[in-house]
Amino acid sequence: MRARDIVWLLVATALMGSSFAIGQMGLRYAPPLFLAGLRFTLAGALLAGFARKRRPLARWSDRGRVVTIGLLQTAGVMGTIFVSLKTIPAGESAILTFANPLIVVVGGSVLLRYRYRARQWAGVVVGFTGLAVAVGGGFVLRPGVPLALSSAIFWAAATLLMKRWQGFADLWVLTAYQMLTGGLVLLALGAVFEVPDFHWNVASAAILAWLVVMASIVQFGAWFYVLHRNDPARVSAYLFLAPVFGVLSGWLLLDQPVGWHVAAGALGIAAGIWLVNQAPSAAGATDPVR
Repeated sequence: MRARDIVWLLVATALMGSSFAIGQMGLRYAPPLFLAGLRFTLAGALLAGFARKRRPLARWSDRGRVVTIGLLQTAGVMGTIFVSLKTIPAGESAILTFANPLIVVVGGSVLLRYRYRARQWAGVVVGFTGLAVAVGGGFVLRPGVPLALSSAIFWAAATLLMKRWQGFADLWVLTAYQMLTGGLVLLALGAVFEVPDFHWNVASAAILAWLVVMASIVQFGAWFYVLHRNDPARVSAYLFLAPVFGVLSGWLLLDQPVGWHVAAGALGIAAGIWLVNQAPSAAGATDPVR
């Protein structure tokens, strides 16, 4: 993986991590599905205006793929995350959500016929163990737990489909319309299951602006850019960093303490990323079987 791709991955994961703390702050002003829908509808609409002069989606099959990605990556992942934050802590939601690299490796091996060496499988396990240590570990079964686990499954499915369908659409067109699709679905769900209301003030406007611009447009643009250019398991390995950024954001924004477990977990996360990204000794060992 090139240094430029790694930098963009660090930007994307830092923004992903910050969105947990900032999103939880936003729940003071709006219900979860409506807040998530407002976030991604606005982000998708803004980005669609930017992308209108780029390569359009000419085929209906390509439009269907964008809708599918939007239902999985935006409506599925973000809807379940925001609802889970009503019943479980942000750190616990992050642990469960970012279990998706393990699902990506399993799914990539079975569905895309990627072959991974033992050290890469071990890296996923080590990374997830470090992740659990970094954000505290120790789950208590509550309604948000299966929701957060569902977000990991949705994310892994979107990642694998993006790799299978790579190149079918312009990056910015895809990012814009998958967010707009998912955002509109979330708004509709919010209208059915919640009282759609947003309490406007300076703080809530600033939170929404960050979620729309930085944590949506910039984050997803960087993520899809790197995913398009690299092996999905190697890219997804960096998602282990996102909850660490989430803990740090909680410390900075919500005055949540950062203990020794964060430093210890970060070492495990770094070790897992290093193992997953080791080049295999056998040629083509991580290439799809043709």
